[in-house]
Amino acid sequence: MSQRKRSKGLGCSQLPDGEDDFIPTQVERRSPEQLNQKVSELVQFLLVKDQKKIPIKRADILKNIIREYKDAYSEIIKRADRTLQEVFGLQLVEIDAKRHIYILINNLPCAQGELLCRGKEQEKMGLLLVILSFIFMKGNSVKDSALWEFLHLLRVYPGKQHGVFGDVRKLVTEEFVRQKYLETTAIPLTDPPEFKYQWGPRAEKETSKKDVLNFVAKMQGKDPKFWASQYSEANKATT
Repeated sequence: MSQRKRSKGLGCSQLPDGEDDFIPTQVERRSPEQLNQKVSELVQFLLVKDQKKIPIKRADILKNIIREYKDAYSEIIKRADRTLQEVFGLQLVEIDAKRHIYILINNLPCAQGELLCRGKEQEKMGLLLVILSFIFMKGNSVKDSALWEFLHLLRVYPGKQHGVFGDVRKLVTEEFVRQKYLETTAIPLTDPPEFKYQWGPRAEKETSKKDVLNFVAKMQGKDPKFWASQYSEANKATT
C-alpha cells in the first residue's frame, strides 16, 4: 500500500527493549542445521498464527518454539524475520512493547486505497474498511450505538445472522477486536454500559487515514479535500 506506514520490524540490528536482558549470546554450540530447523519452525508458527490474524506473544514463541534454544533466541528471531521479509513479503512488528505482542504485516506495496489486501476473507475485510472509515470520519471514535445504527443503514444487523458475515456482533466485538483492528473502551457512568470504538494497532500498521479518506471520497464521488478536517489530519499522518 503506497501510503501504509513503514514500521521497524525486529530486523537484524534491533530487538525490543528488554528482550536481550535474559538471553545469553552464545550460539557457537548450536550447529547450523539445528538453528535452521528452529528458524523454519518459527516461520511456520508465525504464518499459522497469522492465518487468523491472531496477535503473537513472545511468551508463546519461547514456550512453543524456542524452548531449550533460549541461548540462540536473538539469532533465531532475526533470521526468521529476514525469511518472512524476503520470501513472504511479511514483517514481524511489535505492537505492545510492555507485553511484547507482535503481528505480521504485509511488507509489499499495494495500490493506493487497497486496504488489507493480503486478507483472504475479502468480504469481512470490506466490512472492516467501512467501519474504519466511519470511525475516522466521525472523529476517530464512535459509540457502539452509533456504529450499530450506521451498520443498520447498510442492512447489516447485529442481532441477525448475515449470509456473508455470519454473526456480525461477534465479528465486530470479538474477532476484529481480538485481531487488533479495533479497540473498545468502556464509557464511564453509563447504564446500561456503553462502549466507544477506535482504530486498533493492526489497523494503524496496515493502512493509513489517507487511504481511508480516498476510499470514502471515491465511494461518494467527491474530492478528499471536501472534508477539510479529515484531509488535514490524513496528510499530517503520512508526513
